[in-house]
Amino acid sequence: MRFTLDARSDINLIRGYGPGAVRVGDRVVTQHFILAADALITEWDVPSAAELSLEHLAPIFELNPEVVLLGTGDAQRFPSAAVRAAFASRGIGLETMDLGAACRTYNILAQEERRVVALLFVR
Repeated sequence: MRFTLDARSDINLIRGYGPGAVRVGDRVVTQHFILAADALITEWDVPSAAELSLEHLAPIFELNPEVVLLGTGDAQRFPSAAVRAAFASRGIGLETMDLGAACRTYNILAQEERRVVALLFVR
């Protein structure tokens, strides 16, 4: 799907997504990644959404989000209870959805200047 927005140019926004890739600005990302308005972390060693564990969360918490969107590919897949508890104990909202919904929701929240971080699993 391609987005056409009259949007801010000073923050990271998702311009399109499809099977196996997400376009952030002019960059096409084909591996799992972390996205915030001012950060794009592509060096994130998580094999899949199903294997997301506590040791993978440190770079997310460093971004100090108020809400985290977990985009789990073509279908919604919930993380483990331990991962959900790690977010809850810090007072950080965690919303799990498919990749497309996470991309669309991220853009809305980022443009509203919310402290949103998206964890996007492209496959």
